[in-house]
Amino acid sequence: EFSKPFETFVIAVNDSVKPGLSEAQGTNVKALLHFKTRQNEPILVKVGISAVDEQGALKNLQAEMPDWDFERVRNQAQKTWNAALSRIEVKGGTQSERTTFYTALYHTMIAPNLFSDVDGRYRGMDGKIHQSKNGEIYTVFSLWDTFRAEHPLMTILEPERTIDWINTMLDHYDKGGLLPVWELAASETNVMIGYHAVPVIVDAYLKGLTDFDVEKAFEAMKASAMQDKSDLNWYRELGYIPADKEHESVSKTLEYAYDDWCIAQMAKALGKEKDFHYFSERAQFYKNVFDAQTGFMRPKDQRGQLLEPFDPFAVTEHFTEANAWQYTFFVPQDVSGLIQLMGGKAPFIAKLDSLFETSSELRGRFQADISGLIGQYAHGNEPSHNFAYLYNYADAWSKTQQRLKQIYESWYKAAPDGLAGNDDCGQMSAWYVFSAMGFYPVCPGSNEYALGLPIFEKVKLHLPNGKQFTIKARLNKAPIGFYHRAILNGEVLQKPFLNHQQLMQGGELVFE
Repeated sequence: EFSKPFETFVIAVNDSVKPGLSEAQGTNVKALLHFKTRQNEPILVKVGISAVDEQGALKNLQAEMPDWDFERVRNQAQKTWNAALSRIEVKGGTQSERTTFYTALYHTMIAPNLFSDVDGRYRGMDGKIHQSKNGEIYTVFSLWDTFRAEHPLMTILEPERTIDWINTMLDHYDKGGLLPVWELAASETNVMIGYHAVPVIVDAYLKGLTDFDVEKAFEAMKASAMQDKSDLNWYRELGYIPADKEHESVSKTLEYAYDDWCIAQMAKALGKEKDFHYFSERAQFYKNVFDAQTGFMRPKDQRGQLLEPFDPFAVTEHFTEANAWQYTFFVPQDVSGLIQLMGGKAPFIAKLDSLFETSSELRGRFQADISGLIGQYAHGNEPSHNFAYLYNYADAWSKTQQRLKQIYESWYKAAPDGLAGNDDCGQMSAWYVFSAMGFYPVCPGSNEYALGLPIFEKVKLHLPNGKQFTIKARLNKAPIGFYHRAILNGEVLQKPFLNHQQLMQGGELVFE
């Protein structure tokens, strides 16, 4: 809609004006509108969109912008965003760090996007128009990225929307037979690996967000894990995916094992003993691609033979946007088991040190997604995102802090190139929001956060339940990077970890 009628118009198709044409379709269609205006008179434009039909777009437009008061709309948008961003207050740090933090927090709130119309209609995975019965329907689920920190952050800040997102996923299951992998505009792109809707659902449920059909959710998770699909058939038969039969075999094996662990946790919570034992066993399949001799996760063929030659710096078809360095540590569900595989805490720490300190050279195929390198740690892509926190599991919290300081200083700043890679629907930014506050969800579904290196002197979380959780960093007592202890509500924590229940109860966490 326009703030005043236009007098004439012409349409161009493929940059060729078509006199007399009143409508057109195509990929390069333009319209030129002529208005009669006074000098410097502005023309205002309102645009409504809908995935359903033109009538839906008009209803959305009329509901959200019923008048032409531009200042009202702008002020309301500013007020809404200020309220959202004010859920976390920070004090201290530099101006650049504060700008970076709130930019990151803003990024985390852009996706998923609202997909249903104001009247509740939406286009489903089956291509048909439906009426929503369980809240609003959303789109843009970049789950391979966002299960790691974006969705866990939203369980804290946006619990009601989290329920809508889960109900949207279950709607996709109803109409498409499976949970979404990477959904876009009611279409499954299948561009990434894993069934990472699972950890999003399990993480929310175990945090007390249960206002969805839990039995259907469990059924849907099992459907994803048990689907008749070549790589999963091999995975179930051999306990790993053979590299001579499937691409991305190592990455798929590791990520399926994590997702299976999440299903096991849900089964345990629901009293489904048989499913708990079955998926717990599958969660250990990560061990089947570990090579003790080299200390890396490696591709195997159908006969169980390791592929040769092997180069951990080589980016190959056996890994998803990564190499062996960048996937070997992806066992969030059983870090203690990985430590044992590597020979204990000291060798594990040494291996992590090597990850950050070895050459940043990449061999093999070119992969633009591998960016933000510190050694072979690739912060510009998601598989590496929890690696700095793994030192905590080997009683080396100071090294976690050291690595986080490197990442902060190298790959986040208030500038056009202030991110190490694609923000991936908020995940790159959610990592910073969590980390800058001083904790991170290494393993969604565990209800546990690993403590790290807070950037700000004081952070105040205004929780949806009306409580507040305050984090203080006593910088005058400990130079940044060398906090020696954390105190929760007056009691010294014996390990550098915090659980979700402690967070949501409100209180005070002090680093010193």
